[in-house]
Amino acid sequence: MYKQLLDKINLKTAKVGIIGQGYVGLPLSVELAKQGFNVTGFEIDKFKVSIINKGNSYIGDVNKEEIKKVVSDKFFSATTDFDNLKKMNVVIICVPTPLRKTKDPDVSYIIEATKNIKKTLQKGQLIILESTTYPGTTKELMLPMLEETSLNAGKDFFLAFSPERIDPSNKKFGIKDTPRVVGGLCKKCTELAAAVYSSFTKVYKVSSTQSAEMVKLLENTFRAVNIALVNEVALMCNKLNLNVWEIIDAAATKPFGFMTFYPGPGIGGHCIPLDPHYLSWKLKTLNFYSRFIELAGELNSKMPEYVVSKVADALNLKVKSIKNSKILVLGTAYKKDVVDVRESPAIDIINMLIDKGAKVSYHDPYISDMRFCSNKRALSSIKTLAGLNKYDVVVIVTDHTNIDYKKVQKEANMIVDTRNVFKNIKSNKIVRI
Repeated sequence: MYKQLLDKINLKTAKVGIIGQGYVGLPLSVELAKQGFNVTGFEIDKFKVSIINKGNSYIGDVNKEEIKKVVSDKFFSATTDFDNLKKMNVVIICVPTPLRKTKDPDVSYIIEATKNIKKTLQKGQLIILESTTYPGTTKELMLPMLEETSLNAGKDFFLAFSPERIDPSNKKFGIKDTPRVVGGLCKKCTELAAAVYSSFTKVYKVSSTQSAEMVKLLENTFRAVNIALVNEVALMCNKLNLNVWEIIDAAATKPFGFMTFYPGPGIGGHCIPLDPHYLSWKLKTLNFYSRFIELAGELNSKMPEYVVSKVADALNLKVKSIKNSKILVLGTAYKKDVVDVRESPAIDIINMLIDKGAKVSYHDPYISDMRFCSNKRALSSIKTLAGLNKYDVVVIVTDHTNIDYKKVQKEANMIVDTRNVFKNIKSNKIVRI
């Protein structure tokens, strides 16, 4: 059974099913289809399925022409019918793993995907989980559910974990340029999963599914902790009346022992704000308190409040208060040049400003509408940057490359620059974090 499946994968005759066609699943589906695999995307959202089957893309990093070609060439299609999972040789789970309000892991999407696989599980299938989760999820949560079918992992079917490494809008390191880490329940599981990913990139094998799960959490915890460090340094430099950006750039000239991170208005996206809490939660179940993770989360979560204080500073220079001031937020996506507001610090910043009585507008070329469910608020992006001088302050939260910053500099009354857009420009109307 192992040899038969390995041959199918190597010959690219294996049918691959990918559950979840979001920021992770869709790029993976298209890439495997480009490599010659017959790929089926499984998705509960009928609208997404319809878009895919028309050869269109709803994700910026997935080229419309590429998806059109693999769909027209019959290498890729999407469906809402999960019964078709029984026809797949390889099933890859790429579903969301959010946090509950209590900051406990919400693995309900993984459980639901596993239930769907369990209903149709066939001998000889390879199941791979990609969704970021706490160490032990694959073995302790998925394995028992799948073995309730009386099929045995490592013998009748194969189970592995490979953490997704998608970085939206990254032009240098795409899905083919980023090595994959693979850990299986057994050696055969690892080898089969490695064969899938080695069809388009380099693969690094680890000893277990738990190790592979931990790799992803280390990667993002490393980033969260270092971002928290430079955010705290920014607060220090503010007290010392120093330019934090100058300090970091100077430190970056050291060719060893230093890695550059920059401060910002807060952290966003699915990974960095959430993933460290998966590790922290798991460790708490083992009576271990992860102090760095908790402190980093606390520091990073306070940055939107710091940005609001900088807005107050900017207004004070004009003898104004936040209340009744007209404020324009530039960029609301969680990072530059992406169509994604998940966990964006702009949400907290806008809510805080509104709560203080400000009249807030925003402009983002990628985000046409934003909803603030907790406060039942909704805003729509202003169409153009005409009339910038009518705003008391312009706050740059996300530094999209297609915004006319020369116009902003020329016409805005005051600017709070959280991204160092105006790095080499000295002006009394620019307030930096």
